[in-house]
Parts: sequence; C-alpha cells; structure tokens
Amino acid sequence: MIGAVLASSCCIAPLVLLTLGVSGAWIGNLTALEPYKPYFAAVALVFIGLGFHQVYVKPKRACAEGSYCARPQSSIFTQAALWIGTALVILALTINWWAPLFY
Repeated sequence: MIGAVLASSCCIAPLVLLTLGVSGAWIGNLTALEPYKPYFAAVALVFIGLGFHQVYVKPKRACAEGSYCARPQSSIFTQAALWIGTALVILALTINWWAPLFY
C-alpha cells in the first residue's frame, strides 16, 4: 500500500486538487516528485509482486486454533488490501493516458 501511495503521489494529488477546484500557480510545484516516478513505480511493482507471492504462492503456515490467522476474515482482508494497492499502482502508472479526460 505504501508503494502505491508513493507511486501515485506525484500525479494523483494534483489531479484530485484540480478536480476539487483547487487551482493557482502553486499547483505546478506539486510535480517536484515527477523525476522520481520510475523509481517509485519500480519499488511499488516489486512490493506488489512480493505481496502476490506471499498471498497466493507461498504455502500457508499452520495457525493456532482461535488465532487471528486462523480466521478466514484475515485472508480476505489481506487479499482486498493487495488488490486495492494493485489498482492504485495501475492508476498511477497509467495516469498520463486517462488524466487528460478530466481536464
């Protein structure tokens, strides 16, 4: 999730502010992180890949009866967070294609 936020910080924040009606000359300063976007994207993709490996590939370890990991809700929450993070990273990486549709 942190990787998704970092990858989207240079692009989505100005788009959200612009959508909310915030404008002005200072909004151009929010692109200061743009040169680092490929690095943030690479880190985010590595962590997303590690997350998918952890959730779907790695064998499950035995859990003590009644512990948090023994409940199916923990697995559902982890999968949901992983897919939401993946969606955020995909949105951040493709922003140059879909952002012009909003302004």
